[in-house]
Amino acid sequence: MFLGPTMSVADAREHLDALYLTPAGNGDIVRAVIEHDPSAIALIDGVFGQSPAVRHKEILWAMSRGVRVYGASSMGAVRAAELTEYGMSGYGMVFRWYRRTLLADDADVAVAMAPAQLGSFPLGDALIDIRLTLKRALRDRIIGRQLQVALERLARSIHYTERSFGKLISIAAERGMSSQELRALDLWLVSGKRKQKEADATGLLALLSSNALEMKKRSEPRSFELTEAFAYDMEYYNFADILLDPDHH
Repeated sequence: MFLGPTMSVADAREHLDALYLTPAGNGDIVRAVIEHDPSAIALIDGVFGQSPAVRHKEILWAMSRGVRVYGASSMGAVRAAELTEYGMSGYGMVFRWYRRTLLADDADVAVAMAPAQLGSFPLGDALIDIRLTLKRALRDRIIGRQLQVALERLARSIHYTERSFGKLISIAAERGMSSQELRALDLWLVSGKRKQKEADATGLLALLSSNALEMKKRSEPRSFELTEAFAYDMEYYNFADILLDPDHH
């Protein structure tokens, strides 16, 4: 399970006993298959922007070895939406949103996070959680439609590395948006904040836990076409000999 800012490992372990790894980047899924020989991999969080993201091709390679690959919540939802037709399994509302939304931005689920050595905890809020929270605040009559639209537009304009509810409300106040509604929203957020990414991750963990015996079985290996770009990546990570060995499992 590749996990980071979406939820803590301690919370995740309450739902599923698994090997938890830090957010996945380019080469990490291949490394996990080689070093741990899993029957299933769940991708929740991945690196974004600061280093190369996990490649589609390495997920396809893992599935070609009979590894079941699941995705939800964040980078996992994005990759699952892109690779559903090739056998990757997606879960949750965020995954479904990416599946049905043309030209959806990967940055909608991105958040700044602490270094892996410190636990990869979030340093902000994802745009998708902010948007869903603002919609709930509108339904609960904490804010009006005009402010909801203005805040959503403003949140999208903030770079994901700096995006948070605190930053959003602070900038909105500086721009003279309704101070009374902003104060009400700020107080309401203590209990009203929507955490859809975390909810999706919890749901996937529960699903995998309920199917624990099935998860220990490998799926049918899938065909895999080696490309020059993928071979170059794997040579860079010193995986080339293993990848080209058909007897390696």
